[in-house]
Order: sequence, then structure tokens, then C-alpha cells
Amino acid sequence: MLAITGEAMNITTRSLSAVFAWTFTIGAAHAQSPAAPAFDFAKMRAEVDAFNKKPDTVGTGKYPALKEMVDSLPNHVIYRPADLSKLGKEKLGVLAWGNGGCAADGAGGRFHLAEIASHGYLAIASGTIQSGPGAPPPAAGDTPPGPPALGANGMPLHIPPPATKSVLLTEAIDWALAENQRKESRYHGLINPQWIAVSGWSCGGLQALEVAADPRVRTVIIHSSGIFADANPIPGMTITKGALQKLHTPIIYILGGPSDIAYANGMDDFKRISSVPVFVANLDVGHGGTFMESNGGREASVAVSWLDWQLKGDARAAKLFIGSDCGLCKDRDWKVDSKNLTVANH
Repeated sequence: MLAITGEAMNITTRSLSAVFAWTFTIGAAHAQSPAAPAFDFAKMRAEVDAFNKKPDTVGTGKYPALKEMVDSLPNHVIYRPADLSKLGKEKLGVLAWGNGGCAADGAGGRFHLAEIASHGYLAIASGTIQSGPGAPPPAAGDTPPGPPALGANGMPLHIPPPATKSVLLTEAIDWALAENQRKESRYHGLINPQWIAVSGWSCGGLQALEVAADPRVRTVIIHSSGIFADANPIPGMTITKGALQKLHTPIIYILGGPSDIAYANGMDDFKRISSVPVFVANLDVGHGGTFMESNGGREASVAVSWLDWQLKGDARAAKLFIGSDCGLCKDRDWKVDSKNLTVANH
């Protein structure tokens, strides 16, 4: 089910390849990780083109999910259980999502977000559907952009400003809670207002950190991101390490290992956080994570478990993170660490 507004149809599709190039170029240019490999633009474009041709997924949870746009929440893409009547007495949690590259494509993380929604969540991404099923056709003469031009110093000659702002995550939360109260809404009474999370990938992770101080937020999930220790190179984005002192909820960083261009920033955030429970999990997949894998891959599975524990108090999900013999601790594919984390941290 796709409800695409007229406004969305008038938007020129922004190639995901441009978004990835923007993200990788910033990371490489500012040396977020000394182990970051050379950026292969042709490989990236081929992967993105293949991803865009794949059908939407419904997730592996007990509530098959759909993605849609609605007139009452412009500039957002909603992922939710397709049949809300199947929820029974269960309530929905809410996750507001910032896209990779702070892009305006709310379908860029569609596998990941559908997986989360299928486990009983309302996941709301900033932007509109600009890639994959439901995206408007490219405008006549519109060709995918090539790699960003670099100067003699290896720096990009032009870094475009983010296409979205963190206020869109706040708008998503505002809308969901208002719909929960509105009697005519399909979500009336179906949302637990205490189950609110923010999350994002790369630049979108910085957006999530910008709004994490919102008192309504109960947990934070950051994918392949971290705050710059020095001046932020992203035009218009002024977040500093000081934002970490404003955190008031448990937070997890899911990073792509030393080859992730955001690895150094994310690990530095982890080291600096002292006032709230924090968990960091590294999977050696690089900055792209597992977002293009079926149902969002292993990162989506970890994100769902974290949400189920932090928002819903699921004791089984907690075992993935708690104790020296935690599920992720015993999995050789993951390198983990934590601080101030106990079974009561939810």
C-alpha cells in the first residue's frame, strides 16, 4: 500500500548513489577512520542499482509490514504493520529515523525499517519515497551523478548541505502521539506514548543525537555514526560532543568495525558517555552496514532486540546485551563493549 502525495511526485529523484558518495566522501576527507578503504564509486552504484530493483520486504516479525506516505504527515515515510487489527492488546512503539547522508529519501533504509515495523513498531523516516518500489520515475534527461569532484588536497570541492533536518524526527514523534489521541485515526489508542525511540544511519545518526535530549525519547540507536571531535564539516549541522552530556536514556552504537568511516567518531562517543548506560557493537561490514541485506540483515535484528528490551522490557531480548555471556558477547562476528548497563536499564 503506497499513498504518494502530489508533492512527492513532483520531487526529482535523488539517486542513492549521490547520497552514498556524499557520506563516504565526508568520512574519507575528514579521516574518521585510518582503516577506511578507498571508495569504489562504481561498485557502490552497482549495489545501489541492484537494491533499487528489489521488491519491498514485509519483515520477519509476526506483523507483516508496509510502507506508505500520508497527507497528514508530509515529508515522511511510514513503516507499520499492514493489518493493525492483528495487534490485539499489544501497543505500538515509535521509532523516528534519520536517513544516511541526511538524505530526503525515506525509502533508503526500507528493508531495515520494515523489519522493525514487523515486530510491532511504527517506524517513521524523514523524506519521501525516492528509490525502489513506489518512487516516481526520474525526470527526462536526469542522469545519475558521478563521483564528487575533489581538490588537490583530496577534499571535496563542494559538500552539499543536508537535504533534511533533525526537526523532521521531532515532527514524526509529534504526529504519532497526536494520532494516538485523535479518535478518527487508525492509530487511536494503539501507541504506547512511553515507547519512543530515535535512530539514524551516518549523518542521520547525528540527527538522532540532536533530538535525543527530547524528554519523550526512551532510547537511542546510532548506526555507523558519531559526533566529530573537531569542527563539523557538514554545512548547517552544528552538533558537538557536548550533546552527549544531554543524553538521558540508554543508547546503543552499532558500527561497522575499523573499516567503517564513522568508527573513530562512534568509538570516541562511547568513551565519552558516562551519565547513561551505553552499549557498542561492531560488525566488520564497513560503513554501509547491512541495510541492503534481506530484512535489514544482522543490524536490524540487533536493533529490534534493543527496542524490545528498552521499550517493552523483554527479558529474552535483554540477554543479547547483558552479562559477560550475553548473546552478542559470545558471537565471534561481533565485538562489543558496554558501560553502566544492567538488566534494570530499560
